[in-house]
Amino acid sequence: MGNNWYSLLIKPSWSPPAWLFGPVWTFLYILIAISFVRVFILTYQKEIAFIIALPFILNLIFNFAFTPLQFGSKNLVLASIDIILVLFTLVWGMIAIYPYMKWITYIQIPYLLWVSFATVLQVTITYLNK
Repeated sequence: MGNNWYSLLIKPSWSPPAWLFGPVWTFLYILIAISFVRVFILTYQKEIAFIIALPFILNLIFNFAFTPLQFGSKNLVLASIDIILVLFTLVWGMIAIYPYMKWITYIQIPYLLWVSFATVLQVTITYLNK
């Protein structure tokens, strides 16, 4: 039902096909799970401060909120705000963890590229459908 609503929205010509989102997010969630779990273990073991893990926690909250905002409430504006927060917390987390575990920052690069693209796409769709 939510996907039908989304398919009726005006989208830019450069919008990827719907079938691409599933495989991309599956790959990204694997990277997210590997790296975020490591951050949470380091925090639990007190090898890094909680403030280092905070952007990762917020990123997960904002990431998981996107689908209900976009497809549940069908609120493009809130979904746009949310994805901007996903992007912001991702960059914050990458910067925060870099001095401690550089590989965690590097493994987030595909996520950063996709979320940057998805942010521009979401804001564009929101603008086109106002």
